[in-house]
Amino acid sequence: MKRFRARVRPRWILGFIALGLLAVTVFGSLVMLLWNALFPPLFHLPLITFWQALGLLLLAKILFGGFRGGPGRRWKRRMDVDCENISQEDKERIRQEWGRRCGRRFGDAEDFNRRSAPDPGQEKARSTASATPKEDI
Repeated sequence: MKRFRARVRPRWILGFIALGLLAVTVFGSLVMLLWNALFPPLFHLPLITFWQALGLLLLAKILFGGFRGGPGRRWKRRMDVDCENISQEDKERIRQEWGRRCGRRFGDAEDFNRRSAPDPGQEKARSTASATPKEDI
């Protein structure tokens, strides 16, 4: 029986390279056009070239987007898998430890609901207090 082996054709490789170059050109041109249309009239900044736009695009990607499959994503996936396997006792111990560090019970759903939902009695007291006229001093 023959083993299946995928063949990588040179046309596919050249197609992906051409598609990548086209994407870089389009995004770089878009950044350059948007910068040159908005920033000089609004903020009195100079016009930029295509290469400067590519540099801005790369800088924004590094600062705000990261790169796919980097260590951050692997760490998050590993943490998700590890957190699924934690017992309820360990979860409670972690909540108590973080509650001790934060000065309150950490991750308590009832506590969160109490703080986020207004008490109907307090809401009524607030509305009647604001409706009563205040005396001038």
